[in-house]
Amino acid sequence: MGHTAQTPVHWLVNRVRDRTAKGIAVAVGELIRDGELPPGTRLPTVRALAAGLGVSPATVADSWGQLRAEQLISTGRRRGTTTLAPPDSTPRDCFPGWSAIDLEQGLPDPVLLPPLEDAVAAGVRTERLNGFEHDYITPRLQAAVATTWPFAPEAWTVVAGGYEGTLLACQAVAAPGELVAVEEPTAPRVLDTLRRSGIRVIGVRCDEEGPIPAALAEALTHNPVAFIYQPRAHIPFGHTVSADRAAQLADVLETNPDVSVVEDDNLGPLASAPVASIGAHIPERLLLVRSYCKAYGLELRSCVVAGAEHLVEQVRHKRGFGLVWASRILQDAQAYLINDPATGVLIRQARERYTHRRTTLADALRDRGFDVHSRDGLVLWVPVPDETRAMVALAGFGVAVAPGSRCYIDPPAEHHIRIATSHLPDDPPRVAELADLVARAAATAPRDEFD
Repeated sequence: MGHTAQTPVHWLVNRVRDRTAKGIAVAVGELIRDGELPPGTRLPTVRALAAGLGVSPATVADSWGQLRAEQLISTGRRRGTTTLAPPDSTPRDCFPGWSAIDLEQGLPDPVLLPPLEDAVAAGVRTERLNGFEHDYITPRLQAAVATTWPFAPEAWTVVAGGYEGTLLACQAVAAPGELVAVEEPTAPRVLDTLRRSGIRVIGVRCDEEGPIPAALAEALTHNPVAFIYQPRAHIPFGHTVSADRAAQLADVLETNPDVSVVEDDNLGPLASAPVASIGAHIPERLLLVRSYCKAYGLELRSCVVAGAEHLVEQVRHKRGFGLVWASRILQDAQAYLINDPATGVLIRQARERYTHRRTTLADALRDRGFDVHSRDGLVLWVPVPDETRAMVALAGFGVAVAPGSRCYIDPPAEHHIRIATSHLPDDPPRVAELADLVARAAATAPRDEFD
């Protein structure tokens, strides 16, 4: 089998006897290890192989996930799924160094993103292709996302990614110079968005269940026009707001009917728990912003904003005065991925892999005396005696992490660093080495010894 050629479906089908997910993975794995599928061989698509084997695409997708976990195949955005050299046939230490690993931004791992070929082909079959009507959301995409929306919104629209969604939602609920209440700590991009928009902020303290109702009540005495928070996979804590807490926050907001709410669901389908939304109680003044980019990749630039009609209309207006709308092809490609069972398997496997990476580092840090919690998301919140000295020391080891202070409105009394976990190697001893470096960096003398 030439390694530059596409593997014929019938050739591979004839070599698979057990057509369970495990059986397919074992058979293809043996072909790779035996050299019949050399490194770089392009494998059939999930749907093509599933059709040839007479199984569901989800079964083949599960098999591919097992082979990826064994580092025997790789799925690229454009080249499809190709074979890799078996791990035991390559140099044992091929680690590129921590400077080559994203420990700062928490971007999705391209290896864990689903392929787009079938989705784009489905998107091209969209209704009203090249039409001039303003489809702020296509019927296919609305139907696909509605099943997991935590309340019945009055209106929907699509914007180009989670950052734009947050930006437009913030600008929809507050004008420059106005005051908004924001959970604290929160994602730096939320604070950056508000500051760049000229919007003033007041903090609402959080605990392990989310924003504290009493803290929200106190913030509301300052007459903010809106309240902004993350309902799940919170950055940096990783918590998910419980249904009880969402109801308590809604009760507080009931006494302030002029305050709008923005829920920033940036991790989207990769989050481990469903959203318990304040919109279930006060949908008439809420926007939920859900990004699909971390789960499905940046190429589709997919983010859905839905909620109160007057607020959604403001989002549309802010986005090119209502004259700009997302490509129907990309919208329906996203709808295809959400509905596709095989892609659903890949998303579940990605979620599990991200969880394993995060918990592996959290366990290693706890073993070294750090008080860290691995709840959800793509980052860990790590307490250190001195943020600046810890970051400088880590930089000396070739490790770049993010400062915890950027999650606060004002400089905090306690110091933390944020470590992105989405690109961590699936190698516990290697992750333990990183934990050792963090422990060494945290042990550097605190700043008051140098005053």
